[in-house]
Amino acid sequence: MNNFPKTIPVFPLSNFIIFPKTTVPLNIFEPRYIDMVDDCMKTNKFIGMIQPKTPNNLAEPPDLYNVGCLGKITSFRETEDGRYLIELKGIIRFQTIKEVKTTKKYREYEINFENFKHDLVSQTEKLNFSDLELIFKDLKTLFEKKGFIINWKALEKQSLDETINALAMASPFSLEEKQILLEAKNLEIRKSKIAEILITYTHDIFNNTTLQ
Repeated sequence: MNNFPKTIPVFPLSNFIIFPKTTVPLNIFEPRYIDMVDDCMKTNKFIGMIQPKTPNNLAEPPDLYNVGCLGKITSFRETEDGRYLIELKGIIRFQTIKEVKTTKKYREYEINFENFKHDLVSQTEKLNFSDLELIFKDLKTLFEKKGFIINWKALEKQSLDETINALAMASPFSLEEKQILLEAKNLEIRKSKIAEILITYTHDIFNNTTLQ
């Protein structure tokens, strides 16, 4: 915990979350975030991923949620047209305290990890894939309806927490719903929240209404 920075650059990305112990690819092309990655690569390689409260960042600067996830750049490549292709590994969730005034083009926040120390603990949660059968069934229906393609067999070879978190990140849920999943205290609660959210979607599906 003492090795983590108290102030971090944040990357506000709508409808996008990462969890501790997951890795995601990012395509960086905006000049301000190119600058951010440049600065991060010279220091500790940490970036805070956090969602804006409104889709498509309509407000400028957008209001951000209070909880995000600290990520570390584990892979970096520059393309011929000047973009950065990076992989970010989720480390620990954080709570924002206040925005830091800076002359940089990107935003920085003072943050606190106190409520999420358990993210750093490696432990096997007492859940079985049998617990997920209904969730998987409903998720498959929803993903197919939305045109999402998921390698379900590959998912089942992962640990349970990796599977649930991967589904939460890839799901076609709203940004508010994804934020609820990000803030869920543990895997059991996250599984229950996915099930609760799915009920509203499957109700629409089975009543033949159009999903928006």
